[in-house]
Amino acid sequence: MSDINLINVNKVYPPDVKAVEDVNLHINDGEFMILLGPSGCGKSTTLRMIAGLEAITSGDLYLGDKRINEVDPRDRDLAIVFQNYALYPHMTVRANLSFGLRLRRRPAAEIDKRVKEVAGLLGIEPLLARKPAHLSGGQRQRVALGRALVRDPVAFLFDEPLSNLDAKLRASMRTELVKLHRQVGRTIIHVTHDQVEAMTMGQRICIMKDGRVVQVGQPLEVYRNPADTFVAGFLASPPMNLLEARLEADELTGLVAVHGGLRLPVPREFEAAYGAYTNKPVILGIRPEDMYSQPLVGGTSFDARVVAVEALGPETVLVSEIAGGAEVAARLERGFGARAGEVQRLFVDARQLQLFDPETTLAIPRPQL
Repeated sequence: MSDINLINVNKVYPPDVKAVEDVNLHINDGEFMILLGPSGCGKSTTLRMIAGLEAITSGDLYLGDKRINEVDPRDRDLAIVFQNYALYPHMTVRANLSFGLRLRRRPAAEIDKRVKEVAGLLGIEPLLARKPAHLSGGQRQRVALGRALVRDPVAFLFDEPLSNLDAKLRASMRTELVKLHRQVGRTIIHVTHDQVEAMTMGQRICIMKDGRVVQVGQPLEVYRNPADTFVAGFLASPPMNLLEARLEADELTGLVAVHGGLRLPVPREFEAAYGAYTNKPVILGIRPEDMYSQPLVGGTSFDARVVAVEALGPETVLVSEIAGGAEVAARLERGFGARAGEVQRLFVDARQLQLFDPETTLAIPRPQL
């Protein structure tokens, strides 16, 4: 077993800059783990500490049962792929692929066999005689992956390897990496700030903010149950709408979340969980995809003034302003159309609402329907 375990890991730069703070994370052997967060959140620093490229200020890092804080990077049996690919420009693709094995003085026959296997796996056999300057961005990315694969390491560490690719190629490479993970069966730790990469590739995602781990879980679980307003407002695009509201008791409908002209009845099955916040401020969370342009059975309607309509082809994103001045985004059907300034009636699935504590920003736990 080659689980990777970070226990109370910290990274402090002089004079007292805390880049990573008290990170506890267990990555299972063979798992595809995503480190997700905005720029400067500490995800790349965490990856570099795992690789041994950054010293750990305090805490423990284990690879399997072995503590590896002081183990030299080349002795950790980990392979890293950087954002800029870091290929040797004067070497051919074949030489780039074989470089690590030649450093380790592996037999020539073994090197040739491994290079052919990996080149076949990645479909880069025709490129073996070329140099990086004569490769496209996608081809360079495959060569960088191949250089890591040829070593057959315990785990692969990817530091935003798709960020330099165009949108179409990035989408195809996401699929290729998932297929590659299934084929090689090795642990992958993938750093990204792209929510689509996180949702589509990772078996689990670790969301970081300001050097700390905020939430770890399966992508859909984190999406459905964000731990706090940061996760709610970061994961997915457009992100969850977060509105300052007040939870009021209504004699007819029970609890109601109120924001300006929006009065959203709380489902009866949620009242026991949310009752302690009656007549108190809350943060109301509504996903754009839980809003509709047509009447919804059991839904609640409200009027909003159209600010912008973004026709994306398969769907339309409506940005509108509700009474009270807040703007909300709704993910609607592709045939939806409206003009800026018009008043549009929208319908909300109240069963999907989420409430957060305005002081702690933490989610108020709700029962699972």
